[in-house]
Amino acid sequence: MTQLSDFRVGFLAAGAVLALTAGFWPQAAAADSEAGFAKSAICASCHGPVGVSPVPTYPNIAGQNPLYLQYALRRYRAGERGGEQAGMMYTVTQALSDTDIADLASYYSSLPPGTSYGVSMAAGGGSVDGFGLRLSHDP
Repeated sequence: MTQLSDFRVGFLAAGAVLALTAGFWPQAAAADSEAGFAKSAICASCHGPVGVSPVPTYPNIAGQNPLYLQYALRRYRAGERGGEQAGMMYTVTQALSDTDIADLASYYSSLPPGTSYGVSMAAGGGSVDGFGLRLSHDP
């Protein structure tokens, strides 16, 4: 009987996760990568022109899951996210609409992730030197 209860709890938990993330799908599907690129200049100042940061303390966002990026940006905008750069991210995200966030997430998720120093990555037809992949210090 315990196994059946554990199964039900797991099944309900999986359903809850699907229900919570379902709200992101319509915006993710309607997101515009080209519009995200056009809006990415402010992001590039810290995260690099192709989402691979030249600064070791800033996370790489190229190739990141778009739903995660949307979630993170919305939490920064709401002031619900912590960390070293939370104040700066709060300020930057205040001007972003939900559509802007979805577009930026679409753009950055479409880029190949940086894997090591000196990797050449293309952005808008040009190329820049990529930098090392690092993990975000997400509290």
